[in-house]
Amino acid sequence: MNWLTLPGLTPYLRAQQLMEETVEAIIAGQASETILLVEHEDVYTAGTNSKAYELLINHKTNKANLSYIPIIGVGRGGKYTYHGPGQRVIYPMLDLSLNSRKRDIRLYIHNLETWIINVLKEIGIKAYSNENRVGIWVPFGSTEAKIGAIGIRVKKWITYHGIAINISTDLHKFAGIIPCGLENFQVTSLVELGISISMLDFDYLVKKEFYKIFV
Repeated sequence: MNWLTLPGLTPYLRAQQLMEETVEAIIAGQASETILLVEHEDVYTAGTNSKAYELLINHKTNKANLSYIPIIGVGRGGKYTYHGPGQRVIYPMLDLSLNSRKRDIRLYIHNLETWIINVLKEIGIKAYSNENRVGIWVPFGSTEAKIGAIGIRVKKWITYHGIAINISTDLHKFAGIIPCGLENFQVTSLVELGISISMLDFDYLVKKEFYKIFV
């Protein structure tokens, strides 16, 4: 397994190009499975199931004062999400045909959720998945909030795109969209939940817990 961490803030299109090139190389047998870890510059990405009304920001009206954030249509599943500083984005490029894995996309998403739930458990966060809403959820007052988003794509059973976990993310920037198309749920972060952890320490747990789920 090749773990690749890009330093600083990575433009979204740079990461997308790197993913696409890596996936093609894996398909051609010229590269090993790779997990890319990045922090993005501010960006809203629109998945293949996005609807126009879910974009609340408008470059003419400057709604929410967030019109400086670019909007990029992407090929992953899902709806609108935000990426930016303080958020760890994980892009696994894995071959679902290898080892004891199954060519089962629903199972793969379940495994992604379990992986991150286990990471958060290590730092004292009781997170969980919901069969009706993809992503990672945590108790939040009398309700619940989303701390991690998932959107994937698969090409010839090689996965790409992936997971975004809010560490110290500026949550106000989610105001430009209806995150993941869910109007009645909040988004939270580790910092908002009272957890302070460096990206380096978080990544250590990400790598450790990965091998308990994916073989």
